[in-house]
Amino acid sequence: MNTTRIVAVVLIVAGALALQVARAQQSGIKRTDVVRHDLSVAGREVVQVRVDFAPGAAFGKHSHPGEEIAYVLEGTLEYQLEGKPPVTLEAGESLFIPAGAVHSARNVGNVPGAELATYVVEKGKPLVVMAK
Repeated sequence: MNTTRIVAVVLIVAGALALQVARAQQSGIKRTDVVRHDLSVAGREVVQVRVDFAPGAAFGKHSHPGEEIAYVLEGTLEYQLEGKPPVTLEAGESLFIPAGAVHSARNVGNVPGAELATYVVEKGKPLVVMAK
């Protein structure tokens, strides 16, 4: 009986994870971890992530437990920080996003876009917190 219950729970969890992956792929956003490393400041780490955006794809309102520097690698991306006008950046341009600032990003071009996101964050906290 216990083995049957464990298998059932594993199948349910696996199904839920597969659904989340499918939804993420459908959204046109792909996140690839590049590096994660402790800093010399206690309790802080640096994380770099490449974020690829399909044409028209958007990453909804969210925040981070630390600062973000977004560097556009390719395409044209629009960033919306809560309470500020949108900022449109092209390849080679960057944007500083303060800790805890609610923001979103979207590819406003007709070709794929990508950014290198560098985060200096509190270690042990979720890297991305979706806004309500």
